[in-house]
Amino acid sequence: MEHTLSAPTNKPSLASRLMANAVVRIVLGMVLTFAAVPLTMIIASTLVDKPYRMVWPQILAAVLVWFGYRFYVRRIEKRQPTELAMPGMARELGSGLLLGAALVALTFAVLAALGAYRFGGINAPGIMMLLPLAELVLVGMAEEMMFRGVVFGVTERSLGAKPAIVISALVFSLAHLPNEGASVLAVAVIASYGVLQAALYMKTRRLWVCIGTHIAWNYCVSQVFSSTVSGHAATGGLLRGELVGNTMLTGGAFGVEGSLITLLLIAAASAFCLRRAFASRD
Repeated sequence: MEHTLSAPTNKPSLASRLMANAVVRIVLGMVLTFAAVPLTMIIASTLVDKPYRMVWPQILAAVLVWFGYRFYVRRIEKRQPTELAMPGMARELGSGLLLGAALVALTFAVLAALGAYRFGGINAPGIMMLLPLAELVLVGMAEEMMFRGVVFGVTERSLGAKPAIVISALVFSLAHLPNEGASVLAVAVIASYGVLQAALYMKTRRLWVCIGTHIAWNYCVSQVFSSTVSGHAATGGLLRGELVGNTMLTGGAFGVEGSLITLLLIAAASAFCLRRAFASRD
């Protein structure tokens, strides 16, 4: 008669089981990436008077977001954050900036041709038009690292590219629901933009082009065309103009990101970039 001793099984710890769960990693990644933003703003508003809280809190928060995301990737994902590697950054960031600016210019050109955007003149450029850049850089970095780097990245590794595109775009669009003037059309536009960003990330496997596109879109809408961005009130930018007429075209209180024209243009750009992204995988 043979006697066999069964080897003891090493049961994974609770922590390791939790870290293997995609939802847990997504939540943890978003917290580690974004937590620095409200903390920095709270501390700055508590310690520093308002006139001295221009630009630097946003820049500091952006730096902390950078370190938070890298910490998450290295400690939780157990990999190197190659999507934020510095070689090639300038070229990719520049490409994203150009793409974002071109999409905005095309959108307003079509709206102007349809009579939905009325051009009223040009304001004298000044340093004040550059001040919003700090906040827009922070927004672009934080949102792309969270929604593309974390949500899309974790979901793609767990479920594959196609579910990741849908889920990340949906989460990205739903995050804008609390904004003023949000509508079904606005959610569709933001989701379509999320698909575009996911396609760019898939094609390059880098976040720089996505960050550049995001910054340029927000900056050009607000500081070039003086229009509302995702429900946030418009400020005087380079061009004096206004959106007028049917809210299906103007986007209403949500701004141009709630326009049918914007949806059609971004959807077309998304389809083109998705085709290229999937073609590069074959």
